[in-house]
Amino acid sequence: MTKELLQDNGSSWKKKIVIFLISQNISLFGSSVVSFAIIWHITLLTSSGKWVMLFTICSLLPQVLISLWAGVWADRYNRKYLIMLADGFIALATFSLVIAMWAGYENLELLLLIALARSLGAGIQTPAVGALFPQIVPVDKLTRVQGINQTLNSVLMLLSPAVGGLVLGFKGIVWAFMLDVLTASLAIAVLSLLKVEKVARPEGKTSVLTELRQGVAYAFNNKLLRLILICFGISFILITPAAVLTPLLVERSFGSDVWRLTANEMVWTVGSLLGGVFVSFKGSFHNKIRTVALCLVAFGVTFGLLGIAQNFVFYLLIMGISGFFMPIVATAQTVLLQENVEAVMMGRVFSLVQIVTGSAMPIAILFFGPLADIIPIGVILVVTGFLLALTGFWYQISSKRAGLIEN
Repeated sequence: MTKELLQDNGSSWKKKIVIFLISQNISLFGSSVVSFAIIWHITLLTSSGKWVMLFTICSLLPQVLISLWAGVWADRYNRKYLIMLADGFIALATFSLVIAMWAGYENLELLLLIALARSLGAGIQTPAVGALFPQIVPVDKLTRVQGINQTLNSVLMLLSPAVGGLVLGFKGIVWAFMLDVLTASLAIAVLSLLKVEKVARPEGKTSVLTELRQGVAYAFNNKLLRLILICFGISFILITPAAVLTPLLVERSFGSDVWRLTANEMVWTVGSLLGGVFVSFKGSFHNKIRTVALCLVAFGVTFGLLGIAQNFVFYLLIMGISGFFMPIVATAQTVLLQENVEAVMMGRVFSLVQIVTGSAMPIAILFFGPLADIIPIGVILVVTGFLLALTGFWYQISSKRAGLIEN
């Protein structure tokens, strides 16, 4: 995929995006291995929806708390250095936990603590990453580049559950953390090769709070951005059970073998890989809002089928089909934002997206986590799947009523 970007040697942006994609996917690989290892470790030790809930909140809530400031920083400072600093902070926090565990301090509360620290770093990094893409990629190439990025993400996400399972099963969770430290360090080294300037800003100094208000007003006074943010919030709440509780569903319905948990993640990633390849070759979506709406309906149907699956092979097949739609919806929504947001506001808008998505899932898991210990997870998936399909229809109808026309 990356060779395709380098075919035109006269296009400097292609060299830049190759460096950026390599760096971010190395970082993603290490982070994914740790995330899988922690959630599986907690699942196998406790089989508790409450502990899954606590880990999810610790993984997402700090991102919400820091995201608004992170968006301002992404618009104020060089986004490359902000990403490097965030990766470095995550690596340092993770290595501190490794030292503590080697010293004999091992308990579940430490895992929650490291999840908090990693979430803070991700909260700083994510808006800067989203804002940097349109800074180095021509607008008409964003969909193809995002498709290639989603494909690379999926390849690594296919490897990371397998690596996470192997490391957790044979070496223990400490070595999963060490792998993340090494990949974060390598990602920083690669990103240091990228040359990118700070976005030009209007002259004059303004306070952080003033810029926060400007970003919020900019987003919510724009009909398209407001609709996207609302759609993000509703859909992420309804996606939460499928995203968070399926390891528990597998453990309770089909068995607690690590290979089953690994397969659960890997088939989703295979589907995502195929979806990313589809986006890469398609290159663009004429009507991105309609594309997102159709994907939400597809998610609703497949999540409902996961809830009623009685056979593990059938369950895995449906999980793989649902994964196919993830890179499509992610690319369509992300490019829709990148095409319609001013460069000086990009960081703040992506921070708002992170706030909406990051707060939606913790709020949802506060409800769905304890509920999973009371009623079958399958029932939860059927109900939320139905509501997610309705959200897709609402998104399409609302865009028509608002008279939104995509570029």
